[in-house]
Amino acid sequence: MNALHQYQSVNRQTSVVDVDKHQLIQLLFDGVLERINMATARIKAKDFEGKNKLIIKSIEIIAGLRGFLDLEKGQELAANLNDLYMYCERRLLEANIKNDISLLEEVASHIKKVQEGWSGIRDEAKEKGFV
Repeated sequence: MNALHQYQSVNRQTSVVDVDKHQLIQLLFDGVLERINMATARIKAKDFEGKNKLIIKSIEIIAGLRGFLDLEKGQELAANLNDLYMYCERRLLEANIKNDISLLEEVASHIKKVQEGWSGIRDEAKEKGFV
């Protein structure tokens, strides 16, 4: 592993250690949106192998977001987010099969809306001891 990759690896590990749960989820949102954008570029470049890896990683990140949901405490909101995340996973799979940029854009739009809402509740999450 060259020095740049080592630095990036340490930087990522350090940033994850230094964040609270709220920030960690923000990082997951950022990560999935970044990979969706990169997958879009890979489709345009006709690099379907690269696109495949990026979409699979996007699906894994969304599954990670689903893993943070507490369906018991979160009740209807958590159930709705779980359903949305599962829907996004299916749409990403479909986008991967069809090389369909519009499906990637749709998923990115859903994730951005959830991310905006999540950003807006930081203070409330702190008060409830989530962060």
